[in-house]
Amino acid sequence: MKNHGWIGWACAVCTFFTNGAWGQVSGLTPKSWNNRDTLSLDQVVVTAVTGATRIRKTPVSIAIVSQKEMNRSTSTNVIDALLKSVPGITAITTGPNISKPFIRGLGYNRVLTLYDGLRQEGQQWGDEHGIEIDPYGISRAEIVKGPASLLYGSDAIAGVVNLIPGVPVNTDGLLKGDAATEYHGNNGMIGATTGLYYKKEHFSWSIRGSMKAAMDYRNPVDQRVYNTGYQEKNLSLLLGWENGKTQNHFQFNLYDNQQEIPDGSRDSASRAFTQQVAEADKDDIKQRPIVQAEQLSTYRLAALHQHIQHYRVYHKGRYELGKGELNILTGFQQNIRREYNHPTALQQAGLFVALNTLNYEARYRFPKWAGPDIHIGINGMYQTNRNKQATDFPIPDYNLFDIGSFLILTKDFHKTLITGGIRFDNRSIRWEDLYTRKNNSSGFMEQVFLPDTALAIRNFAAYRHQFNGISGSVGIVHNFSPSLTLKTNFARGYRSPSIPEIGSDGLDPGAHIYYIGNRSFKPEYNWQMDIGLFLTHADWDANLEFFHNRISNYIFFQKLFDANGRPLELVPGNFTYQYKQGNAVLYGAEANINLHPKKMGWVLLQHNLSTVTGINNDPESRKLFGDDAKYLPLIPSFRTVTRIRIQLPDLSCRLRGIYLQTEIETHARQNRFYAVDNTETATPAYTLVNLGAGISWQNRKGKDQWQLFVNANNLFNTAYQSHQNRLKYFEYFQSSPNGRSGIYNMGRNIAVKLLFSW
Repeated sequence: MKNHGWIGWACAVCTFFTNGAWGQVSGLTPKSWNNRDTLSLDQVVVTAVTGATRIRKTPVSIAIVSQKEMNRSTSTNVIDALLKSVPGITAITTGPNISKPFIRGLGYNRVLTLYDGLRQEGQQWGDEHGIEIDPYGISRAEIVKGPASLLYGSDAIAGVVNLIPGVPVNTDGLLKGDAATEYHGNNGMIGATTGLYYKKEHFSWSIRGSMKAAMDYRNPVDQRVYNTGYQEKNLSLLLGWENGKTQNHFQFNLYDNQQEIPDGSRDSASRAFTQQVAEADKDDIKQRPIVQAEQLSTYRLAALHQHIQHYRVYHKGRYELGKGELNILTGFQQNIRREYNHPTALQQAGLFVALNTLNYEARYRFPKWAGPDIHIGINGMYQTNRNKQATDFPIPDYNLFDIGSFLILTKDFHKTLITGGIRFDNRSIRWEDLYTRKNNSSGFMEQVFLPDTALAIRNFAAYRHQFNGISGSVGIVHNFSPSLTLKTNFARGYRSPSIPEIGSDGLDPGAHIYYIGNRSFKPEYNWQMDIGLFLTHADWDANLEFFHNRISNYIFFQKLFDANGRPLELVPGNFTYQYKQGNAVLYGAEANINLHPKKMGWVLLQHNLSTVTGINNDPESRKLFGDDAKYLPLIPSFRTVTRIRIQLPDLSCRLRGIYLQTEIETHARQNRFYAVDNTETATPAYTLVNLGAGISWQNRKGKDQWQLFVNANNLFNTAYQSHQNRLKYFEYFQSSPNGRSGIYNMGRNIAVKLLFSW
């Protein structure tokens, strides 16, 4: 491999998953990401099921994606790896390496992302802020669709995505390991990872290093898309000690990502991308120079980019106390984000924030009695955010303390299982006055502190508030027969307004948006009903799920305009949006069918579909804007995914596991969008065809020693824009010579992935 001047060491090793609130520790031991038996996952905290075969025994809507399934597809980040396999989950994207999960039309701070059960706390309020987790270290993902506030409190109002690492399970005292490398032809993405594992008797450890680097991606409309390259490095270490009644695992993660920031500026005639070379007050977007070809095909990052570092250390413990069980989780995270957006001062960050979070959780499962199983718990976090040596200050320096307690009862009546619980949350938020003043030497704004605030501007006035909320759920699972199961769940979710929603008053340089918050906001509450029907047969299985979600105090934002009807630009070249609050309703359905006939064991046919409609019930918006405000923003279109996998005969006793796969992904035209002030526009329908193939070489013990995967995404190089692609709206002109607007998604991408284990 050619050396491009970067070497990254990275990671993601694994920790043990103790039992969740609705189940006991499982004996399930799925294979590691490379299908060796060196890693294993026990029960999953979020779902609290005791294995994939018991998903139907919990009333909430759950989906599981194995690492083996993720390996069979091509993706550039961990969230995109889940989308094709799970109906109802989508992502808002800002280029190939930034995806934020959406569940049934809701995202941002309404979806809680977990790493091994630990809340992932970064600056997740920003559109261009991705998930700071190494994709190579994930052994399995679990998705809960619907309110999970009962277990996790605020921010799980739409659902949970839990990304799960594994732990060493080999007990022979031998050092084992794995490695992988992959290459993507579209943007030249090169990825590599290696891990080592060891376990003997009670002690275990593992370590993993990973890296990724990519150039700008391309599509048939825009060709190379300027400023979409990235370089990512990860490192992870796990230490574990366990005996029959006690399990303790400590994990350390280091994440470092340098990500370019596209802005979509172009030459009006040629549609070639241009670059900013002057500061905002002197920047004429129509006079920017055209980006040279050599700048589009290089692994060197552009001067204007963001740098994200995330450090995580945590401990998980499980202790048997008599016939009961105590689970402990404590962790510390630090997220540091710099966004370099000053072309005349390349070392000066426009945004520079440091977020520190201390997480804690304790759960106790009472001994089993003749009555219901009882679980109690308490969890929360303490968080501080500080602006550093920056020039833009979109959010204040704040302190946040969050605490919640819950009670869950489960009773199994053989054919019918009933689960119910209640939770109370309290979140305290405070910040002091924040002042800024122009530095006459640099010409930029800087933060100043009392008593030296002469001639300063008070960006944020002091604020103190407590938010309280009660959430809960009741669910029933009834097995009419071994092949027919009905699930129903009724839940109330709670979400405290996020810091940007109540406190924003500044520019987010990466998004090119000036945000204005509202201090009078109330918490969001939702009532959601889920009904699911599950059928199983020797030759097929299917499920159909419906949901209806009613949200009060729903928070959204609207573009502001000046007295002449022009978009308001408090900062030149940047639109201004203000957060609003109203009511909303979302409803939809998901279906999935898998055909695996016994007499044709070499073929598998999978088909899933999902649809969601989001209605804006805010009377003020509907009165002012009519039908333009009828629908909620960022609602995905109707989608289907059809996959046919053919298993070919083994070539020898060593060359095995050969398969061919065809995948057809269709997205209907999205005509139901938030049209106020052209915030969104209709999105045309499109169809993507993907191909895949794989082969394995096994050692004499029948274990996969290496595996090769080849995939072609968007085989026919279709020009399309996802409705949830932020780059679709990166356009500075009213019309263009080719009739195209905004930036298009990635074109054809042929990828090769090689996995090796020893």
